[in-house]
Amino acid sequence: MTKISILASCLWISFTGFTQEYSAFLNHAFQSPQDTLPYRLLLPETIEPGKTYPLIIFLHGSGERGNDNALNLKYITDLFLSVENRKNYPAYVLVPQCPKNERWAPEDWYGKISPPAETVIDLIDSLVKSNSIDAGRVYLMGLSMGGFGTWYLLTRFPDKFAAAVPICGGGDWNRASAIVHIPVWVFHGKKDEVVLPEQSRAMVKVLKKSGGNPRYTEYKKVGHDSWVQALQEPELLPWLFSHKIFVKP
Repeated sequence: MTKISILASCLWISFTGFTQEYSAFLNHAFQSPQDTLPYRLLLPETIEPGKTYPLIIFLHGSGERGNDNALNLKYITDLFLSVENRKNYPAYVLVPQCPKNERWAPEDWYGKISPPAETVIDLIDSLVKSNSIDAGRVYLMGLSMGGFGTWYLLTRFPDKFAAAVPICGGGDWNRASAIVHIPVWVFHGKKDEVVLPEQSRAMVKVLKKSGGNPRYTEYKKVGHDSWVQALQEPELLPWLFSHKIFVKP
């Protein structure tokens, strides 16, 4: 076999493995009055009649924006497609994709909600109504731009999420006191020069000062890609799934 044919075979194996891995996340698009949002949805492997399951929303970073509905899955398949995790932590996993020139959190946090964020909220409500989802166990996660989006949605909708995981993001600490009741586990790299760790530290500081009990992990030798280690934390899913809120019927 020639070097070229060996390379082609390796690329084919890599591509087919990539496609099969992504195919577990069903490919959808959600149409709302303000936006059309591509999204992927992973279902629990087994959905038992009469039983409800948590919903995890994962917001990607700026480099994964677009409309291909694939880049948004770039960093998370190992966590959510793990055989052990799918067995021990069955859940719906929603991964929307933000349009190329937009952001989850707008520059003006106090103004009109950003169209992508508003569409995500509409999508969450739609999924909860039409699937076996426990409305008291809706969890929010995000990295980089999605970390900002996580803080943003928490402060805009403080009664919707049972727990959240903002990774290498930042928020408006003037609004942090409104979300002291929400359990958060915050991650950042100490050497992050894209989003400075002071962003996360400030949110954690205000939450603690306001009576909250945020969990904060800062990796000393890590830069912006702190999500690599954060998504490998063995306690991440057990911690997330331990939280529940009461939702009026």
